[in-house]
Amino acid sequence: MNLEQINLHLSAYKEHDQILDAAEYLIRSFKLEHENFAGFSFRPELSSNSILLTTEGKLGGPQKVMIPKNLFDFDLNLVLNMVAHEMLHVRQKAPGQVVEDKNEREFQAYYEMLFHKVFPQIPEVSDFHKKAFGNKALEYYKRMGEGSELQQKYREQKVEIEQLINTLS
Repeated sequence: MNLEQINLHLSAYKEHDQILDAAEYLIRSFKLEHENFAGFSFRPELSSNSILLTTEGKLGGPQKVMIPKNLFDFDLNLVLNMVAHEMLHVRQKAPGQVVEDKNEREFQAYYEMLFHKVFPQIPEVSDFHKKAFGNKALEYYKRMGEGSELQQKYREQKVEIEQLINTLS
């Protein structure tokens, strides 16, 4: 199914105020499901021009992804990347796969939004968003602690991100 068809389906869901169903449709269509996923719920909208999604649940326990009701008012590629980011968190917090450090989880998720290694089916975002996601990844890398074991673990990915940002400048 192409993005145009997906957008038509999402419009129908939106027209009937079935936002949670639309989100479920999206993760099924793009094969983002995971056994640790406990479903979607609503979170307050930030504004009409910015979106925030979060993943909630105890580490090692089922995770709920919180979405704003206006999620589908935004560009589909951006929405898909945001949802994939949260679905990666669902996996990172699954029993037996827990990534303890929040900075590591966020770094991995922003890296995924740029390079789509876990979810290759997710489309790319605009250069503007790539730059923003790259800078967020670098921010979390910095928070890992100068010269830390975690920074050493992700040094190559950091260089990849820096190179990408430089090609977009």
